[in-house]
Amino acid sequence: MHDRLTVRQVYRNPVYFLAHGFGSGLVPRAPGTAGTLVGVIIFVLLTPVPDWLYWLITALLFVLGIFVCGYTARKLGVEDPGAVNWDEVVGYLITMAVMPHALLERGGWLWILLGFVLFRAFDILKPWPIRWFDRNIGGGIGIMLDDLVAAVPSAVVLYILHLALPAW
Repeated sequence: MHDRLTVRQVYRNPVYFLAHGFGSGLVPRAPGTAGTLVGVIIFVLLTPVPDWLYWLITALLFVLGIFVCGYTARKLGVEDPGAVNWDEVVGYLITMAVMPHALLERGGWLWILLGFVLFRAFDILKPWPIRWFDRNIGGGIGIMLDDLVAAVPSAVVLYILHLALPAW
């Protein structure tokens, strides 16, 4: 089997639809970036919820990702299909989990953009230990885990900048 599904297959199967970041993984170039943009939208929609609920939703979406990404990868016969980008959606949510959810009230869009850039940089460059997780852990957990590991330094850098630049 090939490593991409048709638009029809993705939109007819809810598991494929989620694994492809609500269809964003079908873009011909940079599906990971498209998935991260979906993460931005979800983050903005979740800004009114309390932090504990944001963390709970993010954790549930991560666990869901293990199953939908793993299932889709198995069906495609590919270890980590490029079009499967639910991991980027959730990775961005993890990156932004350290930021106060009242963020949009003062300069929030700058922090949202910075979180986007940081997460994409760590996810694309895959410095150690991200690359190790990407290469050595397979299945749905492997697909999700390398993005979680990329989100951690992204979140740390973002949080340190937020502390250092509180007026922003």
